[in-house]
Amino acid sequence: MVTPGISGFPGIAGKTVLVTGGSRGIGRGIALRFAEAGAAVALTFTSSHGEADRVAEEAGRQGRTARVYRWDAASPSGARDLVAEVADHFDGIDILVNNAGIYPASPLAEIPLEEWDRVLDVNVRGMHLLTQAVTGWMARGQTGGAVVNIASIEGLDPAPNHAHYAASKGGVIMYTRACALELSKHGIRVNAVSPGLIWQEGIEESWPDGVNRYKKAVPLKRLGMPEDVADACLFLASDLARWITGVNLVVDGGLSATPRY
Repeated sequence: MVTPGISGFPGIAGKTVLVTGGSRGIGRGIALRFAEAGAAVALTFTSSHGEADRVAEEAGRQGRTARVYRWDAASPSGARDLVAEVADHFDGIDILVNNAGIYPASPLAEIPLEEWDRVLDVNVRGMHLLTQAVTGWMARGQTGGAVVNIASIEGLDPAPNHAHYAASKGGVIMYTRACALELSKHGIRVNAVSPGLIWQEGIEESWPDGVNRYKKAVPLKRLGMPEDVADACLFLASDLARWITGVNLVVDGGLSATPRY
């Protein structure tokens, strides 16, 4: 599959985007596509500092400013300090992409409380704290902005052994709509993207049955790529989506359109 170029994407060039969980996978794809479109990029990581540095270096080779920040989305503190540091360095934040998330698998009856709490802390509480901090800054600046939250098709159609993950992503979708209502008066648009199964290195070896079943079921007959999700984020953050807020854009290759019977 050839990924189309996006240089000069409307309303992105010259902006600053903060991408959480930007060191690998979907987050890496988002950070690099925004850089390709002309944005300065701040990306967070929790433990993979080396991978985050490589993403920043790759963005730099495109002539864009990029910087990495350590931030644990599960921590109840630190969001406001992170926003202040990023805004000070880049002279503002125009776009926030809440991508950081975890997805452990456990049967419903066996989910440890600690695992339940961590999934909700990372996937929902961390997103809320950072959104609160960033949009508070955007509102004070009276320049508006855009927030894109990464949800999942499991927030709409749950899968076995993912009760905590599905609950968290359902929460992301509803949180997105609530934020869109409250923040519109400040010119801040808030939308979500719900990916289907996205390729990552080693997935064919670690989960061959799931990959084959997805490819067989999905109308477009392939896994999604990080760039597929990134381009949806670019659209929702851009001027092309200037009258769109409170939506959940499903990016799943058509899986959700397949008959259930």
